[in-house]
Amino acid sequence: MNTATPPEFYPTQYWHELEDGRIQCDVCPRACKLREGQQGLCFVRARHDNAVVLTSYGRSSGFCIDPIEKKPLNHYLPGTPVLSFGTAGCNLACKFCQNWDMSKSREMDTLADQAMPEELVKTALAYDCRSIAFTYNDPVIFMEYAMDVADQCHQHDLAAVAVTAGYMCAKPREEFFRHMDAANVDLKAFTEDFYHKTCGGSLADVLDTLLYLKHETSVWFEITTLLIPGHNDSNEELEKMSQWIAEKLGPDIPLHFSAFHPDWKMMDTPATPPTTLTRAREIAMKQGLHYVYTGNVHDSKGGSTWCPNCHQCLIERDWYQLGAWNLDNHGCCNQCGTRIPGRFESEHGHWGPRRLPVAIHRH
Repeated sequence: MNTATPPEFYPTQYWHELEDGRIQCDVCPRACKLREGQQGLCFVRARHDNAVVLTSYGRSSGFCIDPIEKKPLNHYLPGTPVLSFGTAGCNLACKFCQNWDMSKSREMDTLADQAMPEELVKTALAYDCRSIAFTYNDPVIFMEYAMDVADQCHQHDLAAVAVTAGYMCAKPREEFFRHMDAANVDLKAFTEDFYHKTCGGSLADVLDTLLYLKHETSVWFEITTLLIPGHNDSNEELEKMSQWIAEKLGPDIPLHFSAFHPDWKMMDTPATPPTTLTRAREIAMKQGLHYVYTGNVHDSKGGSTWCPNCHQCLIERDWYQLGAWNLDNHGCCNQCGTRIPGRFESEHGHWGPRRLPVAIHRH
């Protein structure tokens, strides 16, 4: 097994030279233009020896085993454990970031843990994980590392899961998602104003990613929106977003509304009341979405999966603990036979709500 030390500079391909001598990174719409020695806003893609390189290959901010529902994915191998890790940096600048200690890090010390792709897969197998998730910060910025890990996963019947904001250019997006099995895409709001002022990004580019996933890939994906009081939680915005998802992506795309907690540069904004999540869920379901969930709150009804036809509880969830299971061996409602979209097995996993930090297996 290859246990080599991670390279300090890993070559990348999505960049081009400009007439003024700078090099433009072409991974995301930010299009950072770099002189020798400069880093992009993401921190981990930098110009070195007249090329853009990845400086975080094989390096991580830590490894943890989570329930797959924490990504969140409710329709993909429910109840199973997933080995989760991230690196440092991010290509958005969200003022409300809930993982700012990693995503906003500008210190290589954040990446103290090391693991080459083979070592990650060996660790995942040792803990009976069914998948590896690239999360905590956006794998778009460390796509070469994530794709290599995904390739190793597929050699051992493990799935590769991307937790991403979907802020990516078309060509690298096509390559990146060709390696992924499942994704959760963070749809941060449904106005360009919010994306521009609060995230330093663009809504249109994220919607393009969602359309691409739906119509041009076989990747299973779900969507998460963190509801921030007074910023992206109006009835009008929630209606427009839900309508767009129903019309452009279809009624079966699971949508998660998650509760905001004051963090990073929005400490003065109050936490999201549970009633807001319930209101959002009701609005989305009225617009025709079949699977709408509430997250970061104790809400068994909003966290469970219900049959859109006969309204039976199909997968009962209490936080991340699974209870009643009313799917048959084919992923259909055992009462009316309605097919439930996603990836289900004959029974759910039994990992439960545990969060387990782990060390990487190197031998």
